[in-house]
Amino acid sequence: MTDIKALLWESANVKTSLASDPEFIAVTEKAASILIKCFRSGNKVLMCGNGGSAADAQHIAAELSGRFEKDRPPLPAEALHVNSSYMTAVSNDYGFDMVYARMTEAIGNKGDILIGISTSGNSENVIRAVEAARKKDMLTISLTGRDGGRLKDISDFCINVPNDNTARIQEAHITIGHILCKIIEETIF
Repeated sequence: MTDIKALLWESANVKTSLASDPEFIAVTEKAASILIKCFRSGNKVLMCGNGGSAADAQHIAAELSGRFEKDRPPLPAEALHVNSSYMTAVSNDYGFDMVYARMTEAIGNKGDILIGISTSGNSENVIRAVEAARKKDMLTISLTGRDGGRLKDISDFCINVPNDNTARIQEAHITIGHILCKIIEETIF
């Protein structure tokens, strides 16, 4: 049987390592700061990812557009994959690599932020979304794992979880999302 205690310690150790990393803390603080500026300027945040990372994008967007820990006005944040008709049409007509880029081109504006989530840092559709966002003068934040992949080099800010275990990376990503939501909510409201 799987050792539950060992898995919990493994997850906790990833977060303990991040808490001890000044570079990680600094980039997370900077990401929170630019997200706050974005919302205060009346701009929006778009998010994308695949599989569990798509679920994380939707979860974080819901915390921002709904509420996190306190009642307050909603913030404009949206996960780009929530329209299944769009996703299937664009995947069919242009290929899955283009689904997030096309939506970013359609609704992204200068001053908006795109958050791309990829445990490998190499998800082609997330990379293309970041490239599309940069063409529109949007800032980009990536949440990655492993060595940061290609997203590390093309994103304005890369919040990397230097681990090779997808589950541990995703657990850290949702914690990072909650940290960002907490800072944003406390600062703006």
